[in-house]
Amino acid sequence: MRVAMGLMLDEEGDREARVLELYGLYKDRRFCSSTPTLFNSGTPHSQLSSCYLYKVDDSIESIMYRGIAENAFLSKWAGGLGGSWTAVRGTGSHIGGTNGESQGVVPFLKLHNDQLVAVNQGGKRAGSGCAYLEVWHNDVFDFLELRRNTGDERRRTHDLNTACWIPDLFMQRMEARETWTLFRASDVADLHDLYGDAFRQRYEHYEALAEAGEIWGRQVPALDLWKEMLRMLFETGHPWMTFKDPCNVRSPQDHAGVVHSSNLCTEITLNTSADETAVCNLGSVVLDRHLTPGGELDHDKLRETVRVAVRALDNVIGLNFYPTDAARRANLRHRPVGLGVMGLQYALYERGVAFGSEEAIQFSDEMMEAVAYYAYEASSDLAAERGTYESYAGSKWDRGLLPPDTLDLLEEERGAAVEVERGGRLDWAPLRAKIAAQGMRNSNVLAIAPTATISNITGTSACIEPLYKNLYVKSNLSGDFVVLNPYLVRDLKAEGLWDAEMAAQLKYFDGDLGQIEGVPQELRERYKTAFQIETRALVDAAARRQKWIDQSQSLNLFLAEPDMKALSHTYRHAWRAGLKTTYYLRTLGASQIEKATVTMPASVQAEPSPKTAAAACSIDAMINGAECEACQ
Repeated sequence: MRVAMGLMLDEEGDREARVLELYGLYKDRRFCSSTPTLFNSGTPHSQLSSCYLYKVDDSIESIMYRGIAENAFLSKWAGGLGGSWTAVRGTGSHIGGTNGESQGVVPFLKLHNDQLVAVNQGGKRAGSGCAYLEVWHNDVFDFLELRRNTGDERRRTHDLNTACWIPDLFMQRMEARETWTLFRASDVADLHDLYGDAFRQRYEHYEALAEAGEIWGRQVPALDLWKEMLRMLFETGHPWMTFKDPCNVRSPQDHAGVVHSSNLCTEITLNTSADETAVCNLGSVVLDRHLTPGGELDHDKLRETVRVAVRALDNVIGLNFYPTDAARRANLRHRPVGLGVMGLQYALYERGVAFGSEEAIQFSDEMMEAVAYYAYEASSDLAAERGTYESYAGSKWDRGLLPPDTLDLLEEERGAAVEVERGGRLDWAPLRAKIAAQGMRNSNVLAIAPTATISNITGTSACIEPLYKNLYVKSNLSGDFVVLNPYLVRDLKAEGLWDAEMAAQLKYFDGDLGQIEGVPQELRERYKTAFQIETRALVDAAARRQKWIDQSQSLNLFLAEPDMKALSHTYRHAWRAGLKTTYYLRTLGASQIEKATVTMPASVQAEPSPKTAAAACSIDAMINGAECEACQ
């Protein structure tokens, strides 16, 4: 009630009715705001935003103020940070003021890393940040190694996440087994602000200058750089793979600037500049609470939820405390919000559908189209009531281009097919007419954030993730407790298979049905867990969702076996399918945890076979929800 009242403070008319609408969504677990909003709405200090995006320019003033000092202010008020460091000149670049040579971007990233440790989030949890670097930067190989546990500690950032900002041209050259040229950012200052065909032409121009000896350049086989990116991702879980051109070509705000990076959790794709720090205001719809008894989407209920949620998110912008002028300026000018979803796995359980099936991929498409339709409609209706956002004129919305239309634009820029099925189930013509007549209240409306915390609060599965295990131990401030998949228990009971012996076997095999005799094949398929689902199915479902989303989604990928070829194929498929970003690469631990307190069930004749895999990115962070509480 405090949160609902706090978010409706500036409502005109019947504020109490608006409060009760939002309170009803919270109470019925149909929608939940992000954790900063839950913490601070209705309090004297209304810092309601989840994270911030910034761009560091190539000057000591920008590096120290924007990259270090300003980030300290943002971190102090519980903001997760994501920003571009590509403009900072690379190692060996000339420094005009001192006639010396630059040490490159790595020492400054080390400073940023230590700043995150020193200035934590309001004394409550460690600071969180992600640095992005475009892969033509001549420090890219050093950047790839920032998270390694070996080497010079002065050139390691163990507390800072990293992500590669990858142009389409690199992917095309890698697939064609061609060379790739690395540049010093100070020699090619405009490259970071270009994308698509304009980037390609300018990049080739600089390559010609480098070949003529007019600027510095270093040629490497594109495939070798790609292999090193994959190797470090596999070894350390970083840097994440994010794609520059889809983020910019499909951005509704292409008229107002450039998307230079994503955020801490890779779901936000907003413009940044020297005077604008983008701000993420987030909340998520609980999908499994919007199904009919027959398992179909309840469109009336979903539309009602989305309309109230978008209004609440728009209210955050006016009520919010902004730690910096750049953040206030950007948020009030563009008014972006990020409505997401959670509970996809639980919704599929309700429908009796396996996560990796074609039917599940179709449901992701159907569900996301409906959420997008109602969210864009709600923002347009708010524009009729409150006015359009300041920079609306000239946007894709204003030009009659909606997010699903921009797939064709991306295809044109690439000169290659974007491998995702087009079309949907709803009639978008009335919505197009409404937006043409009324405009939009928000420059951006949708983004699927990780929901490690708020999915626990609402009792659902996290965001768009498959369940990690059917049985696991969860830790929080109250201690450790066992979580058992309630849908699995329900279906085992329906089959007459739930008894003490089954419970013991589930515990012994960590919830893995594959090693338990007597379980029907249908249930084995339906209750496959994250590492048992084909990675390609996760990417295909994400691509179906992405075509409707004006920003992006935090997409974790799961790799059960240490196979670099499969890893390469997965990320290449993600790029070809039009994904804007990916998030963590999850790998299994080297073996099962010893079960010191578990007695082997009588029906089990042998030890479970160990699962051999890389020990790259710890799964504990996902289970404990520790990797991105800054978002949700």
